[in-house]
Amino acid sequence: MTARLVEREKQFGTLNELLGSAMRGRGRVAVISGPVASGKTSLLESFTEEAIAAGALVLEAAGSRAEGYLPFGILRRILDNVAPLSPEIHDHVAALLDGVLAEATDAEGALEAGMRIMPSVSTALLRVARDRTVVIAVDDVHHGDELSLHFLLCLARRVRQAGVLIVLTEAVRLRPAQLAFHAELQRQPNCTSLRLPLLTAHGAARVLGDRFSPSTAQRLSAECLETTGGNPLLVRALLEDGLTALGDSEPFQRLVPAETYGQAVLDCLHRGDPELLTVARGIAVLGDSGSALLLSRIVGLHVKATEQAVQDLNRCGVLHDRAFRDPAARTAVLEAVPATALSALHLRAAKLLHQEGAPALVVARHLLAVRRNVEDWAIPVLQEAAEYALVDDNHELALRCGELAVASCPEGPRHAALKSRLVSIAWRSCPAAAEGHLRQLSRELAVGGLSDRDLVQAVSLLVWAGEARTAGEALLRLRQDERSPSYSPSALVAAQSWLTMVSPPLSALFEAFDVPGTLSAGAAGASGTAFATAGAPTASVLAVPYDMADNAYVQSAAAVRSALRGDRAGAEAAVRGAIGVLQRFHLNDGTLQPLVFALLALVYAGRLDIALAWCERLLDECAARNAPTWQAALGVVRAEIALRRGDLPGAASQARQAMDRISTQSWGVGVALPLAIRIEAALHMGNHEEAMALLEQPVPEAMFDTLPGLQYLRARGRCHLATGRYHAALRDFLICGELMQSWDMDAVRLLPWRLDAAEAWLALGKPERAREYVEEQTRREGGDVGNRPHGSLLLLLARTGGDLKYRLKRLTEAVETLEEGEDRLQLATALGELGRGYRATGDFNRARMLVRRAWHIAKSCGAEPLCQQFMPGQGDGEPPAQGGREAEPAKETEVLSEAETRVALLAARGHTNREIATKLYVTVSTVEQHLTRIYRKLAVKRRRDLPARLSDMSLPGVA
Repeated sequence: MTARLVEREKQFGTLNELLGSAMRGRGRVAVISGPVASGKTSLLESFTEEAIAAGALVLEAAGSRAEGYLPFGILRRILDNVAPLSPEIHDHVAALLDGVLAEATDAEGALEAGMRIMPSVSTALLRVARDRTVVIAVDDVHHGDELSLHFLLCLARRVRQAGVLIVLTEAVRLRPAQLAFHAELQRQPNCTSLRLPLLTAHGAARVLGDRFSPSTAQRLSAECLETTGGNPLLVRALLEDGLTALGDSEPFQRLVPAETYGQAVLDCLHRGDPELLTVARGIAVLGDSGSALLLSRIVGLHVKATEQAVQDLNRCGVLHDRAFRDPAARTAVLEAVPATALSALHLRAAKLLHQEGAPALVVARHLLAVRRNVEDWAIPVLQEAAEYALVDDNHELALRCGELAVASCPEGPRHAALKSRLVSIAWRSCPAAAEGHLRQLSRELAVGGLSDRDLVQAVSLLVWAGEARTAGEALLRLRQDERSPSYSPSALVAAQSWLTMVSPPLSALFEAFDVPGTLSAGAAGASGTAFATAGAPTASVLAVPYDMADNAYVQSAAAVRSALRGDRAGAEAAVRGAIGVLQRFHLNDGTLQPLVFALLALVYAGRLDIALAWCERLLDECAARNAPTWQAALGVVRAEIALRRGDLPGAASQARQAMDRISTQSWGVGVALPLAIRIEAALHMGNHEEAMALLEQPVPEAMFDTLPGLQYLRARGRCHLATGRYHAALRDFLICGELMQSWDMDAVRLLPWRLDAAEAWLALGKPERAREYVEEQTRREGGDVGNRPHGSLLLLLARTGGDLKYRLKRLTEAVETLEEGEDRLQLATALGELGRGYRATGDFNRARMLVRRAWHIAKSCGAEPLCQQFMPGQGDGEPPAQGGREAEPAKETEVLSEAETRVALLAARGHTNREIATKLYVTVSTVEQHLTRIYRKLAVKRRRDLPARLSDMSLPGVA
């Protein structure tokens, strides 16, 4: 038994029984039916081979949809196979058939004439059966012409007493014209019906067992049945794909449908009625979500014909519950549809689905598949779909929707708004990819084609891409053109405020331009929305109008400017403004940059704790989103916070991760910040080669006209200083100072360039010049000693001071200041230098205690060079144990409670009160109360007097 007769043994046996009956002179008729590709033809071929082997005369013919219009088509093919029929009789029958066709003037006349000659034709065939059993096998009889079907009926009525077996195959579902033939045939008492079902799991295992081991075939059979529905053609095709992929190996997983399977699906569709292919294409386009009515409208068929075609597709195993059993089947169908026809189907589906209120994403997928510009009604659908795609983190789909909407929209305000949104979508994942769209957006900005809402965002994206001057010149022309009503004055002012905050040199463009219709400086300042134009010493105050007070860009720019004023009041205003932005505006494409600069405003204002909390919250919010640019921009702020807190490995790692999220080209001018952080972190950790390699990375020239560019310039100077290029370092620091002074933002909170220059002068052996810069910084600070760099200033005052007593006093003040801040790296440096100072006075115990504490802090920061500087040779391990009183830590802690010991241990390691509170899950007030009792019990006055051996201890819960 061949593989093609698996689970067909019963039907095969029945046919053999019928053949035996015919050989005994009792003619029979057999009708084999079954779904498309269920094996009817294979069974018929196997049986005819068996009949030939038994000595029967087999006359074969097959119905054809293409030749169904030919009169006597099947009958002529049967007659052509009758070799024993004498030429005279053959010619006589042929002449009868030709005569019918010649006499008939229409189909009805041909049928009437044909019926008259049917007995004669039947008699001629029955003569052959007198000497030999005849098997007439007709495949796909439902495609036969009407005259041939009448002949088969006529012959079937006459074979009961003849050695003739008629075997026919037909479809399960017959057309109305075929039903009469089928009904009449079934009325014959010698007619037997055979129905072929699809294969079961056991049958599929038998087919697979021809090529695989029994255990493997059994294991694969269930999934094979799920993929093929038991259709023998699809089962064999799936097996063939598996053998092609595996070779001689046994499969460990399911067989994967491939090319052969897809072709077999198409074969099934083409073997059936034309409606099967049409409906299958419709389902491939629509999916399984539409109703039968919707499907029928898409494919252009009556709903009943559509439902019948779906039933046939389910019967033959191609579909299951109105859906393709495997994506490979759907793909094969779609790929076989001509491009024009496929576009038409998708367009029709889009229109109908939109009319039925389908979700925008569903409609948009069809619009995208049309592959040409869409009609006006579809543009809002694409807009809505793009936003939903972004919610689903399907950035590629959102981008495609946006691009199609822009391409389909004629020039005008709506086109400009669509283009602006498209740039935002592209920028979210790859700013470099948005540059092509950004050029067109720049043109729209210049001619006033954008809305007020899109103006500021367009300017911010242009600045990021290094096109700040282009944006500034466009804004200036628009503000000077009083006849142009394109933008409101308030929108232009808001765009200018952001532009000149990020790129201060552009303030010079607007110096002489008066701002009409805005609040006065006093009123605006009272409302917390005023700011001075950076870099314009003679310019009037640029006040933000009331109608832009809720603009995230305006508020964020104001917060940054407040932070860079350099005084305590400015810092407080910056904190209030930044927190207002962070609390008020949700993270999205239009608020990312304002939120990032609000975080930087907190950093510049010295509130690293608040900045870190908000940064972590925003990073958590976008962690699961497909928005690499968001994560990169927020990640670099987190890296800046880590650097300023002295977490060198964390800063380097976070900056590296941020740079890896998007390409270097995508960073634009913003690349200055992650590069600066990585360079400074590498220097402090002693990785000078890495820092130098980072300096070799190309950067955009426009970067040096921005705030981040200043930080890169300073980092470059620090690298030169650390590697012995003192003059180059001094030049970079002085350039920083010149730029900051010309931009009117000479804020030590942003960059302590004078202190950097003082370090360079010290390295060059010019302490007197260093002293000049330090004293100038001291005069600028005045009485404001609460800012972050004040400790660094005191440290440099000590370095440039005269006698030892003066240096100790300044170093002590530096330690006290830095202990209240979060810059642990500078604290370690100050403690180390203070320890050296006490060593010089002969107070070795205090010196040792301070140096050990400095070593622990430097170690926790990852500053290995500083560790080596404090204790050479101990950079990779714990500092050496000391003798004397400090060798007995129990005496120092036995008077402290467990909670007090934890606080004292962390304080001795250099943690601030806020950090201790965070680590121990208590309030800052609780930490302060513990420290007061600790000082009293240990008879010390301040934090730096805590025994250094406390930092060597370890307690559960204290890291």
